[in-house]
Amino acid sequence: MGRSFEVRKVSMAKTAGQKTKVYSKYGKQIYVMAKNSGADPANNSSLRALIDKAKRDQVPAHVIDRALEKAKGVGGEDYVAARYEGFGPGGCAVIIDCLTDNNMRTITDVKNCFSKTGSKFGAPGSVSHSFDHLAVFAFDGPSVDEVLEALLMAEVDVTDVESQEDQILVFAPTTEYAKAKQAILESYPETSLVVDEISFIPQTNAEIPADDVAMFEKFIGMLNDCDDVQDIYHNATLPS
Repeated sequence: MGRSFEVRKVSMAKTAGQKTKVYSKYGKQIYVMAKNSGADPANNSSLRALIDKAKRDQVPAHVIDRALEKAKGVGGEDYVAARYEGFGPGGCAVIIDCLTDNNMRTITDVKNCFSKTGSKFGAPGSVSHSFDHLAVFAFDGPSVDEVLEALLMAEVDVTDVESQEDQILVFAPTTEYAKAKQAILESYPETSLVVDEISFIPQTNAEIPADDVAMFEKFIGMLNDCDDVQDIYHNATLPS
């Protein structure tokens, strides 16, 4: 119990340039998933969940539609997933997920983010062992006990249920994602999922020293500026 997860979603899209980057990243993710596993959201639950997430992040419909139409065509870009790990400013653990059509370009860009901020690029597996890979849902629910009972009645293999910031957090194995989501929506049909994703959850947190906060923010900003970077997971907490 007591897993740390940031429920509040702070918008990254404050400027037109940032919005374009967010749209581009979602467009690439939707294209790759549709290309690899089918472009019909009605028959592809993972694609449908990704589209729902994009809509929650205010990605315009035309961006989503363009990615789906592109995936239905012949040829197109050949993206592959790449994951990098290491230690950021203040010694925090970091996992970076990318989609790339040029591995050398992507690893060079990511390594530059580490080297220019005094961080340490790590080998595969160097920090991922300190995270749990889980399906995560957050929503307004009645109580932890009631939600847990509803999930168990639906025979969902629940990892954890807790209350955080007046919301219910549900953690489940990634293999239980679809089953857990269905059970939540059927048990609470009026609810709206604030968080609905598969994420890396840190087992422990690392508080960033005050002197390293500016460099940590620069590091995360540089990673977000990399076109191929899709998701960044870390265990850092900033001093209050």
